[in-house]
Amino acid sequence: MKFEPNTNVFKINWYINQMQGWSFKTYMLLMLGIGVIIGTTISAPINLITFVTMIAAIMGFTCTLAITNAKAINGVLGLLSSIIYIIISITAKNYANIVLQASYIFLLDLPVLLLPAWNKDAAKHIRGLNVSKWLLTFFFFVVTTGLLYLMDTKVFISPRPLIDAVAGAIGLTGSLLCTLRFREQYYFWTIQGILSVVLWGVTAFQGDANLTLFFTYILYLSNDLLAFTDKHTHWFH
Repeated sequence: MKFEPNTNVFKINWYINQMQGWSFKTYMLLMLGIGVIIGTTISAPINLITFVTMIAAIMGFTCTLAITNAKAINGVLGLLSSIIYIIISITAKNYANIVLQASYIFLLDLPVLLLPAWNKDAAKHIRGLNVSKWLLTFFFFVVTTGLLYLMDTKVFISPRPLIDAVAGAIGLTGSLLCTLRFREQYYFWTIQGILSVVLWGVTAFQGDANLTLFFTYILYLSNDLLAFTDKHTHWFH
């Protein structure tokens, strides 16, 4: 594919167009999600970290809904939110999540912004995994889990190495499947969402983060449910 920066990102009309044509249920979930994220943020003491966490959570959640609706705005929102998530993960010592967020930038965000053809008629190029591709996917997951666990225990010392590594590996696998337009990515997003709820819940209760990301990943699970059940989205319908 030809590298060609998406200059539409500098046009207001492009953003308006990208926010149109979503399913009604995703619009409702978007409004609910923004309310929950803002509410959980202002219910606790506000500082710089909690404020930027709120911004990242809103952009990240909107990004997942954009992916569900096959909209290219996910590239912009994902890039900005991932950068902030990396900073938050550094302060929380969730090192595998740093790798995960970096993978989102290279596998999900930059292709949309630099390879316009990648996102052209994306809904028409959705496909499923066969047996051999499932085996390759499982192999990729196992190897990635092992490498992230070694990183969390040998290179950096994470307070939560196992949860961090497994959640990161599942997210990496899901992002790879998303880049290749496989619908089975949502199985991995769902499991990764559950583990991320656990990871950021434990992180918050151990005093290394606030509860905003805990509730945000619960919202991510709601988006995964829509991908499976909403007949107006393309991944399974």
